[in-house]
Amino acid sequence: MKSNSLPSLSPKQINDYNPSLNEKKWQATWEEKKTYDTDLKSSKKKKYYNLVMFPYPSGDKLHIGHWYNFGPADSWGRYMRMKGYNVFEPMGFDAFGLPAENYAINTGIPPASSTAKNVETMIKQLKAIGAMYDWSQTVNTSSPDYYRWTQWLFLQMYKRGLAYKKKSPVNWCPHCKTVLANEQVQDGHCDRCKTEVTKKNLEQWFWKITDYTEKLLDYSGLDWPEKTIAMQKHWIGRSEGINIDFPLEDGSGVLTAYTTRPDTLFSVTFLVIAPEHPLVKTLSSKTKQAEKVKEILEKVKQQTDIERCSEGGKDKLGAFLGKYAINPATGEKIPVYVANFVLMYGTGVVMADAHDQRDFEFAHKYKIPLKFVISKDGKPRNPSEAKEAYLEDGILFDSGEFSGLTNEQALPKMMNWLETKKWGRRTVNYRLHDWLISRQRYWGAPIPIINCVDCGEVPVPEKDLPVILPRIKNYKPKGKAPLATSKAFMETKCPKCHKKALREPDTMDTFVCSSWYFLRYPSAQLKSKPFDKETLKQWGPVDMYIGGPEHACMHLLYARFVNRVLYDEGLIPFKEPFKRLVHQGMITKDGAKMSKSRGNVVSPDSFVEQYGSDVFRMYLMFMGPFTQGGDWNDKGITGISRFVQKFWKAIQTPSVRHLSPELERMLHRTIKRVTTDIEALQFNTALAGLMEFVNAATKEGLDDKSKKSLIPLIAPMAPHLAEELWTQLHGIDVKNKAWESIFDQSWPKFKEALIHEEKINLVIQVNGKVRAMVQTEKSISKEEAFQLAHDQENVQRHIEGKKVLKEIFVPEKLVNFVIQ
Repeated sequence: MKSNSLPSLSPKQINDYNPSLNEKKWQATWEEKKTYDTDLKSSKKKKYYNLVMFPYPSGDKLHIGHWYNFGPADSWGRYMRMKGYNVFEPMGFDAFGLPAENYAINTGIPPASSTAKNVETMIKQLKAIGAMYDWSQTVNTSSPDYYRWTQWLFLQMYKRGLAYKKKSPVNWCPHCKTVLANEQVQDGHCDRCKTEVTKKNLEQWFWKITDYTEKLLDYSGLDWPEKTIAMQKHWIGRSEGINIDFPLEDGSGVLTAYTTRPDTLFSVTFLVIAPEHPLVKTLSSKTKQAEKVKEILEKVKQQTDIERCSEGGKDKLGAFLGKYAINPATGEKIPVYVANFVLMYGTGVVMADAHDQRDFEFAHKYKIPLKFVISKDGKPRNPSEAKEAYLEDGILFDSGEFSGLTNEQALPKMMNWLETKKWGRRTVNYRLHDWLISRQRYWGAPIPIINCVDCGEVPVPEKDLPVILPRIKNYKPKGKAPLATSKAFMETKCPKCHKKALREPDTMDTFVCSSWYFLRYPSAQLKSKPFDKETLKQWGPVDMYIGGPEHACMHLLYARFVNRVLYDEGLIPFKEPFKRLVHQGMITKDGAKMSKSRGNVVSPDSFVEQYGSDVFRMYLMFMGPFTQGGDWNDKGITGISRFVQKFWKAIQTPSVRHLSPELERMLHRTIKRVTTDIEALQFNTALAGLMEFVNAATKEGLDDKSKKSLIPLIAPMAPHLAEELWTQLHGIDVKNKAWESIFDQSWPKFKEALIHEEKINLVIQVNGKVRAMVQTEKSISKEEAFQLAHDQENVQRHIEGKKVLKEIFVPEKLVNFVIQ
């Protein structure tokens, strides 16, 4: 673009910047010129896929959390574009699921209508952000064009044996009247409505994510927060241990317990079996304990896994099954109990002893004898005197040939011994359960399965997709799938035998919809398949993914699982979906989390209307480090507004011929600082650097060359302002074919030679006589100069023990100490 100077104006002639008019103008221009439509096929630039987690259209407005995610993420994308990348930044809507359905129920507007209206409103608000979203590649998960392929994904899982239906105890939300995956239960409550969760035995659909546990534990090549990786690893819960067989005393079978602590085997005085274990009823039947066991099982049904695993003996519920097993190490007869604190993890049977706190509490409550086999010094301990389990490392005693060994030494030896005796087998276990994907709700993608009396489960042929979600009047949750009440939907013909059959009435969890949407964006207009492998070869995986850390063990884990399945089947060319992951921080108000109940929610719209979206975006970015967030202050935004006006006037003010050497060096240091800070996503300090430079430049003035460097520096964070100033600087109308967006310009470069300050030789005198000379920065302060002078050995010799009457500093020249 040809360069011209701005028209010569005196400061009094410069009008204030008008964000309202300017932002509408540039949003319309960008849309008209398709400035942000990405060349997905023929661009020779290096690709960069910049993505934020798409929003639920479950309310009628964007809230401040959306803004804090979307604004800075867009600034990052703009920066990468100016660095020479072909940036793809799409946006869509996670439109199915409980959030949208609950909104519809609360407003009385059917989900299809309320969701469509909310999407329309949110698009307007998203455009008001001024983000460079490529709206030609948008997705809406509630559109048949999208959920057709969600159903296709289900069929791929089904074909490969990764989708199955079984009766299982599941988490049930009485308020939402649907099942919840384990990941959707937080502290025993529904993560959506906060209602206490109960248990139900229901036929449900699962995806076998457990087949992929080892692959999901491989994070090589990923630039992810360590904490997020740790959360996923903890959730997957890989442990190496051994299965130990405990023969039943009556010879009727064997109970196998999984443990990572075989070193405590000689301490085991009872076994505990999970209430869900299939042998519980068999073992207790025809015993005096049968009724008591039945009573305990009913009580446990009302408890969540969180409650069952809580600490404190009073929460331990259990019953003797009326059976005994034999401890293979000691040959002793030990009782078998059922208890609520044991889950169906591993084998669903645990060996209980004095070296586990829950076992210890349960034993005390039910008066079961205990014994120790490990102590700090290897000396026996009296269990009757103990008030808690011994959990520390130590030395074994009363443990046969292993006595005298540390527990760390004993572990591998005891495993070898158990395997040699054929009493145990080394194994690896995982805490992760299969992903429960069916929901008894209306607003979701129908599961593409037909139930036939003769043929059983029959998948819907791919050519018959999508199975359309019908519009029904009575969609409110009832405890069973609302679609079951729709005769028109349910009744169909079996694809195999063509006899009458019924459709599956459940819908899929919304996390299924979001588990693959990033694959759809580059092929959003494709009708014949969900995604194009060649396009994904060019554009995948996502280079930068930004969203909340609360999704660590749900969306992020599910997306990795689905991506890996598709990769293993040769359908996509990369193993992992998100190369780099960043979590934005939280914006609080007066130190508290924003919520409607607290009455402290900040509405972005009113501030955007008053100050403009650039100012609002920059204030959010200035509040603190992006990954940490900050505390909102209504008055703070005015400071950013003043800065924008000052920046505007600094550029509009007639150019000087040349920058002073000091200001030129400051400009290059600012270019380096802003570049470094943005690279680190430290937008707050990048803005602080710009403010410092503009303050200095306001006093001296800028030349044309420095203006060409300064405008791009603010462009990622204030796109409308920068676009207007850049266009004015070059004097080319947007209607002219020669016009180019500032975001098609290169990012400014700094000169290494200019970022280093000019050095001086600082003379240090004592009573006017030169005692030292030190090379230092020209801009050294008075305090720094005195400290530097005091540090010189020869100076110290001449002033030591003497009273300094006066300290003199002549900038850029000397320091003189006048002594008595």
